Amino acid sequence: MTPRAVLLWIHGGGWRARYHEDGAALAPLGLRVVAATYRFVAEARWPAQLDDVRAAARAARSAAGGLPLLVGGDSAGGMLALHLALRGVDRPGDVAAALAYWAPVDPLDPRYRRLRAHDDPWTDLLGHPPATGDPATVDATVATHLGSGVPVLLVHGREDAAVPAGQSLALSGQLLAAGHPVHCWITHGGHALDLARPDIRAVTAAFLDSVLPAA
Repeated sequence: MTPRAVLLWIHGGGWRARYHEDGAALAPLGLRVVAATYRFVAEARWPAQLDDVRAAARAARSAAGGLPLLVGGDSAGGMLALHLALRGVDRPGDVAAALAYWAPVDPLDPRYRRLRAHDDPWTDLLGHPPATGDPATVDATVATHLGSGVPVLLVHGREDAAVPAGQSLALSGQLLAAGHPVHCWITHGGHALDLARPDIRAVTAAFLDSVLPAA
């Protein structure tokens, strides 16, 4: 199949390590999947991770041969994909779409704070506990950066005990209010679902059909 777009895939792992999901299951949907890497929290704090995936996106775009550039990721990688798409590689709107699977998007979400009280990846990412009005917390919150109109896919398992599915639901409403086309799929299962699962594959394919030229 001739690729319809390039997908820069950003891995998860709590910003601490590399989770094994590599996005390859999405390649049969007409995507050329390219992996991004970024510094973990033991090496650098936010926003170094965004700087790193921006550099990876520039390289992917240069090698894309004119194909649209999509960005996607799972868990912490989904958060980075959303930042990259909504804020842009070089300017807002220069990414075709974002695909975010079970992504943490709100460091101040009360349910998340309760779930991860003794193991909070956001604290590691920022270098301090998230706090209302804290500039780093505000900057790392995905909903702070809406308005570019980039289409977004959000997928989440309703039994996710690592990142509450309510985060994707809340972000969907915020994106819609800001004028972004949104596909949101809240489905059965927990965290780190199989991207090749039929329902996830189908909703991803439908989203791609809405944002890319026909194959």
